[in-house]
Amino acid sequence: MHRVYRYVLPEVRAELAQWRSAAEQMPDEELRRQAIASMTDKQFHCEGGAVYAAANLPERHVLIPLIVAFQTISDYLDNLCDRSTSMSEQDFRQLHMSMLDAVTPKARLQDYYAYREEREDNAYLHQLVSKCQSCIAELPSYGVVYPYVKELVGYYCDLQVYKHVHPDLREQKLLDWWKAHQELAPNLSWNEFAAATGSTLGVFTLFLQASKSGLTVEEALNVRNRYFPAICGLHILLDYLIDQAEDIEGGDLNFCNYYESSAQTLDRMEYMVNESLHACTKLDNPRFHRMIVEGLLALYLSDPKVKEQQEVKGMTRKIMKRSPMTRLFFWLNSVWIRNKS
Repeated sequence: MHRVYRYVLPEVRAELAQWRSAAEQMPDEELRRQAIASMTDKQFHCEGGAVYAAANLPERHVLIPLIVAFQTISDYLDNLCDRSTSMSEQDFRQLHMSMLDAVTPKARLQDYYAYREEREDNAYLHQLVSKCQSCIAELPSYGVVYPYVKELVGYYCDLQVYKHVHPDLREQKLLDWWKAHQELAPNLSWNEFAAATGSTLGVFTLFLQASKSGLTVEEALNVRNRYFPAICGLHILLDYLIDQAEDIEGGDLNFCNYYESSAQTLDRMEYMVNESLHACTKLDNPRFHRMIVEGLLALYLSDPKVKEQQEVKGMTRKIMKRSPMTRLFFWLNSVWIRNKS
């Protein structure tokens, strides 16, 4: 936590200030509005993701700009698909090519706005992609992790495309997509698999691994297998758990709403918690990764939205019962930060 407060958070905010300044120069009003909103409303995504840089502090000058730029692309595109003017699958697919190009060394920049009317962004998206590419060029073991980074980013892009198309189409598209990839997570239902693909944590921990020299393929594959689907799935299911009332009101898709009852929701959440904690024991530096999992639980379950939903509040009490000291520490820390803000 000393590293996070002393180094990570100030440097994340400095990076975001630069990207906000760039966003403010966008000629197109709609693109500018969505870019600024994504950084205003989702700053904690970059702050949380950059915690991985605390595990290799000497390389934070590469990891923090990389994680912030990549997560900023993700949040910006999520706003463009979720809150903006298009419901075109072709448009969403082309926009998300930027994320694949961002993690692909020397990939050529494309016209990512080719299928939408709004397009004048003063090279904002190109700058973000180029920043990611320049950072990954400095990671000594990136070639080892690249196949797994590309795989996870590909799943993420598929999810963003299918979940944002017209509501009459999205569930069938998600089901068809899951059936084609069911063997990747045989113990998960379609909504849990989809949730797991929506997390960027697996990508961030692979960035961290790539910052170390001498990484082997076996080590990289082990990280991929431990984060996806368990830890990634827990991450996004927690997010959806606390957003249920909000998403029902807004007519947004929520993967927790597909459970048959609150009892089943609790059972599956506890399953994901146990799977994630077990996955941590199979990773190098297991205490760090367990800290990530406990931090996720504390961050989401201490959210003020929990108190507004009686069923979610009851589930939270059961999940937090007999919590280890690490989880309680992060719970109190999360509450303190929110109260301070």
